[in-house]
Amino acid sequence: MSRPPGPPFRVSAVQEAVGLWALGFLGIVFAFLVAGGTSVPKLVATVGFLYLPLIPMRWRDEDYRDYGLSLHAWKQDVRLFVVLSLIVGPLFFVGFAGFVQVVPHLPPALAQHLTPVIGEGHFQPRLPPRFGEWVIDQLFVVALPEEFFYRGYVQARLRDAWPQGRVVLGGRLGKAFWVTALLFALGHLAIFQTWRLAVFFPALLFGWMRERTGTILGCALFHAACNLYVRFLEVSFFGGP
Repeated sequence: MSRPPGPPFRVSAVQEAVGLWALGFLGIVFAFLVAGGTSVPKLVATVGFLYLPLIPMRWRDEDYRDYGLSLHAWKQDVRLFVVLSLIVGPLFFVGFAGFVQVVPHLPPALAQHLTPVIGEGHFQPRLPPRFGEWVIDQLFVVALPEEFFYRGYVQARLRDAWPQGRVVLGGRLGKAFWVTALLFALGHLAIFQTWRLAVFFPALLFGWMRERTGTILGCALFHAACNLYVRFLEVSFFGGP
């Protein structure tokens, strides 16, 4: 059986990863400008995250398993997901509750850049409407595609270029780790909401989980759980649909 043809031109691992990131970013920006307020930008993002890496992967005769989409360490992934959820969940709740008390006292021009929800908030536990649909959406439409692209593909390709790093709690954290988290945060500016830059901080945990287990299953589960938890807190503190 013949091998797939090689790339038409030679690029470095960094050029490849950052170039595809830029292509995906511009695609989401364009979709948002043309069809903002609809599901089109999310669809463009999901398709781009899943399929853009296929272009260079086919050149190298690779598949999704080469970039962490595998169940070979599923027990470790699930265990790590549960442990981090139990640690981060209560800490984030305390931070969120404190932030809710501070935001109303900030200048409105500043507050609107820090959070999408502004006003007096009081905690009353409640789930968002159609929560089951949110779970499916966040896991399979948001978290899994984003984690495959960023932690699976981008972080792996940048690590090919910058293999150095310090091992922290079983995960090697080097330049590739930090740059991937930065690209992840900047990518969220594609829909022009500055408060989304805060995703840089959970991205550090997602990246560490990827380095620790070698797969993206754990970080995809944790990513989805983080998004769902934030939505739960927003509804529980502020109500609304």
